[in-house]
Amino acid sequence: MKTTPPSEDCLPPVQGRVQDIRTVKTQKRGGTPAQGQNEAEIMRDSGVKDSVLAVDLDGTLLRSDMLFECFWAAVAQDWRAPFTATRALRKSIPALKREMALAACPDVTRLPYNPEVIARIEAWRATGGHVVLITASDQILADRIAARLGLFDEVFGTTPGHNLKAGEKATFLAERYGEGGFTYIGDSAADLAVWQRAGAAITVGASSAFRGKVEAITDKATHLSPPESLIWPILKAMRPHQWLKNVLIFVPMLASQSLSPETLLQCLVAFLAFGLVASAGYVLNDLLDLGPDRAHARKCHRPLASGRLQVPVGTALFPVLLLLGLATAATLGAAFFGVIAFYFTMTMGYSLWLKRKVIVDICILAGLYTLRIVAGGVATGIGLSLWLLAFSMFFFFALAAVKRQAELVHVKDSDQKKAAGRGYRLDDLPVITQMAISSGMVSILVLALYINDPVTKAHYTSPTLLWGVCVLLLFWISRVILVTHRGKMDDDPLVFAVSDRTSLATFIVMTALGAAAAFI
Repeated sequence: MKTTPPSEDCLPPVQGRVQDIRTVKTQKRGGTPAQGQNEAEIMRDSGVKDSVLAVDLDGTLLRSDMLFECFWAAVAQDWRAPFTATRALRKSIPALKREMALAACPDVTRLPYNPEVIARIEAWRATGGHVVLITASDQILADRIAARLGLFDEVFGTTPGHNLKAGEKATFLAERYGEGGFTYIGDSAADLAVWQRAGAAITVGASSAFRGKVEAITDKATHLSPPESLIWPILKAMRPHQWLKNVLIFVPMLASQSLSPETLLQCLVAFLAFGLVASAGYVLNDLLDLGPDRAHARKCHRPLASGRLQVPVGTALFPVLLLLGLATAATLGAAFFGVIAFYFTMTMGYSLWLKRKVIVDICILAGLYTLRIVAGGVATGIGLSLWLLAFSMFFFFALAAVKRQAELVHVKDSDQKKAAGRGYRLDDLPVITQMAISSGMVSILVLALYINDPVTKAHYTSPTLLWGVCVLLLFWISRVILVTHRGKMDDDPLVFAVSDRTSLATFIVMTALGAAAAFI
């Protein structure tokens, strides 16, 4: 046997023995072990012969569900995967599981394993106990995970003709190890049937009510990993800090100085609708990016990637947020509903395909920013000037390029060759940086031309003060690009802006100058 400790930053501390499952099965059939006593002799010597620990996978050993993991990994590779899954489901659930397992298998070295369950398994093995992985997930996936961890003597999973879940699992274990001849670790209501035939029960993440049900079945019940509230993981997955981008909806109202209560209310409703739809998009993006996020130094801590929010919950959260957002948008009329539907279509295209297309992804991100300004105009009925649209196009292209620049700087610091889940290589960094600089400078030029326009001079009381905004924006864009170059930029420049004191001070002064230009 050999020890292979995990080296990934985000992988839980799994300290298991990596062992070929086929070798273990050979030993149990009477083959010669690679070294030392065979397993039966160890169990006899320790006085725990026939002690069997049966471990569930989804939601127990793993803070996720392999069917959902494979589904989203398949969708990330091919947008037609849902149709393939539907055809397989028409045959049977085991057929669906096999189809998804063959379509896309996540990187098992980075899955969110439960360290408390791992520790219990290792303690069981240390006493010479026999450990079995038994799961309703497909046998292919179970074998890969078992080979990765090296903690199991036998591995049993679902096959195309046999769904190893609930009563089927209970019958299998009872026939193989005898009634009450095993201890079972599980987490769901489907496991109650197994505990009825087990000698002892171990629950994972069970609520007090569920613990009561298990304790009513057996007086030998142990409980691991107390349940955590889903509120904060859900809120974090929604990324409420990203709702700051939706402040752009108020730009047409402020630029036209139309500050009536009715206009303000329309902007607030549009802000809420965009926030909910955007959050649905963020959840979808995280589901599709589970693999790349787990390989990322910071993104691996996101709720779905880390397992704090399980993938099935995220799968249900996505349509709920989307429907709430679309229902809110419908209250502002068909035109605004069309804009937000188009926005979501763009985010879907970005998440499923376009984010892997170089340059196109930057254009889409810039377009999504600008579309918020368009939505503000549509929601309030305020016309948009060409100056505003031109400035937005170049300014947000610069910010989107900075976002990619930050990712490539991270790639450079981590000695990788390319950004995970993106089409950019490390040697693209100078080009992306130049794109951010040039586009940012052009946006300032557009602002300068706007300030010098006769219509603008007639619209503002003191238009000369707007030149101060122009100078401050030049300073801010230059500083953001420099900070990114030095590797100190957050994943999103807007998130950086609201947490950076210099940026906040700059925006406050810019706002004051704009207000003074309009009213003084």
